[in-house]
Amino acid sequence: MQELAVGDAAPDFDLESDGGGRVSLSDLKGAPVVVYFYPKDNTPGCTKEAIAFTELNNEFGKLGVIIVGISPDSAKKHDNFIAKHNLAVRLGADTDTKTAEAYGVWVEKSMYGKKYMGVERSTFLVDKNGMIAQIWRKVKVPGHADAVLEAATAL
Repeated sequence: MQELAVGDAAPDFDLESDGGGRVSLSDLKGAPVVVYFYPKDNTPGCTKEAIAFTELNNEFGKLGVIIVGISPDSAKKHDNFIAKHNLAVRLGADTDTKTAEAYGVWVEKSMYGKKYMGVERSTFLVDKNGMIAQIWRKVKVPGHADAVLEAATAL
């Protein structure tokens, strides 16, 4: 499968989300959307990333930008994650990893010499027409949410 690039249409998704709801990209059309993929709720990097996006949520909101975090965790795990850290971002449950696969972020990883499939921390800034405006792959958490906010101001 070809890797997504800036200017491509962002693949649609329809996922169970926190709070018993659903989140889909097509329902958000007309607003810019930050779609960020992260490996797992309640792990150090993922928690820091979610908190960083939460801290900037009002700034994103002023720009009309909606933030959606996606991981393979269940909606119930997302609810616990949100409650534990007082998060203000929507979280989608990609339990079958189809959305991560569509975005090309479900990849082979290696830890302690063992190979396994997992989410490569990545962020996609999608414009109000559903086109990819910017992509960050292999994200390092410190400063990332600020960089995404800065890119969103240009939309």
